Amino acid sequence: MNQRAHITMPDDDVTAFLEGSRKLQLATINPDGTPHLVTMFYGLDEGRIAFWTYAKAQKTRNLGRDPRVSCLIEAGDDYAELRGVLLYGKAEQVTEHDRVMAIGMLVARRMTPDVPDDLLSQYVEQTGRKRVAYVVERTKVVSWDHRRLA
Repeated sequence: MNQRAHITMPDDDVTAFLEGSRKLQLATINPDGTPHLVTMFYGLDEGRIAFWTYAKAQKTRNLGRDPRVSCLIEAGDDYAELRGVLLYGKAEQVTEHDRVMAIGMLVARRMTPDVPDDLLSQYVEQTGRKRVAYVVERTKVVSWDHRRLA
C-alpha cells in the first residue's frame, strides 16, 4: 500500500473529524480568478458543511457568480500529528428564513458551546437579518491523518 492510501481517513473518521471541529478555511473564486480564502465557523446540516455570512460579503458575491468552493478543516502542529479533510463542492444558498436561522444556530453553537440557547437564539435572530446561509454539496473529499504513519 502506498503512503497516500495509508494516511487516507476512512469515511467514519472523516465524519467524526468534521463533527469534532469548529472552523474551516473557505475558498471561493474572486472575479479575477484568484482564490478568496477566509476562516469560518461552520455547522453540519445532515452531514453537510453549512455556514452563514453577511449578504454583502465578498464570499457571497463570489458564490453568486461561481458556487464552487474548497473547504479545509485541519488539525495538528507537528508533522506526525497532521490531520485534515479537504472538501470540494458547490455551495447552495439557503433562502428560507427558518433554515437560515437554523444554520445560524448550528454555527453559533460551535462558536460558543457554553452559551445558553435562549441567548444564542437572540444573537442569531439579531445578526441573521443581514445574513445568508449556504450548504456545501460535496463533489470530492481528500483526507489525511499522519498519525496513521506510526
